[in-house]
Amino acid sequence: MVKITSVKKNSIAETCGIYPGDFLVAADDFEIDDILDYQFYLSESKINLTIKRGEEVFPVAVTKPQYADFGLVFESYMMDKKKSCGNNCIFCFVDQLPKNCLRSSLYFKDDDERLSFLHGNYITLTNLEDAHIDRIIKFKISPLNISVHTTNPELRVKMMQNPRAGEVLKYINTLNEHKIAVNAQIVLCKNINDNAELERTLQDLCALPSVLSIAVVPAGLTKFRDKNNLYKLESFDKSDCGNIIDLVNRFDRAYCADEFYLKANREVPCEDYYNGYPQYENGVGIIRSFREEFYAALAKMRVVCPGSPRKISVATGEAAYDLICGFAGELEKRCENLSCAVFKIKNRFFGEEITAAGLITGSDIKEQLAERELGDELLIPSVMLRHERDLFLDDVSVRDVERALRVKVTIVENNAEDFIAKVLGGDPEKNC
Repeated sequence: MVKITSVKKNSIAETCGIYPGDFLVAADDFEIDDILDYQFYLSESKINLTIKRGEEVFPVAVTKPQYADFGLVFESYMMDKKKSCGNNCIFCFVDQLPKNCLRSSLYFKDDDERLSFLHGNYITLTNLEDAHIDRIIKFKISPLNISVHTTNPELRVKMMQNPRAGEVLKYINTLNEHKIAVNAQIVLCKNINDNAELERTLQDLCALPSVLSIAVVPAGLTKFRDKNNLYKLESFDKSDCGNIIDLVNRFDRAYCADEFYLKANREVPCEDYYNGYPQYENGVGIIRSFREEFYAALAKMRVVCPGSPRKISVATGEAAYDLICGFAGELEKRCENLSCAVFKIKNRFFGEEITAAGLITGSDIKEQLAERELGDELLIPSVMLRHERDLFLDDVSVRDVERALRVKVTIVENNAEDFIAKVLGGDPEKNC
């Protein structure tokens, strides 16, 4: 049973006489507890709802187009609280954050199968029971994104420090039997689940037809590990990364994160290798995808060069630095009035092992660009900011950076067309 906070104007729900403050109890005698129940049971064209208003409980017969929005709004998107993680993984990034100096939302560790399906979050399965798996199968919730790490039950318990971590591996086989697709993730820790253990895990997962893809990503290690008294982990060196790439590439559907290629000083594979980029959000194939997207956009867009000299700068992380330098150089070749300096921001906040642009803080940008000649405009990627495009991870605002550096800051969306247009000082719509 969930409380209805508002009813959309002119919606089917309003027509049916449902009001804010009512409770949605059931649909066709199936209890409604969360967003998955709501989406599944209210997708039909004919539904018998049970509504509670005060002490009165009454039926409401609904006829509507199949899958049409019914028009109810609840207190939260999930309709109940998000499920938090009950593990204590030895590589957990949240545990490596500095204490109490970032936004509170960054310290919440979710492990919610509903967010896995709806938003692509990864889950560990440790807070699921048989009834949850039965519902996933009944609703055909697919694909699910699962953090596997290892298929060795004892090692998984050790890595996740949860006694259920090994036994719940059986759910992956159950999902496979019912043709529920899975994207798997392996966070790799040196001398723990790499080498022979990694080979075993890849063999086990690749034997399951429902496993669509497997991402092998290195554990991110911040400088706060020692301060927070966490499990001792080592970084992978150049040789390690080369060996990992060679091992992973023996298996179909398995991909290494771009970071391994950068550390091994190897060229990332061609676009066909990534088979549609199923693990893009896991840092797999981002460099290749953006490179292909850039040159495709450049070929189809009208490159409108600045009419007068344009001097700008771009801030990015170490991982993307060479790529962005190449793009800036390509645009400078085509536009003699353009000067675009690219600055590599080292992650001094989290530690220089962290190289992704999305983990750069406003304080690092302010400190490292304070004495630099930035031109008329500083471009930053949107991944550095929260959804509202106003704050960095350390709660420094875009306006704070503008004031500190005395330069206009322009946010570049995560696509090549917007990058090209913003570098040239135009509107992507006008360049098409």
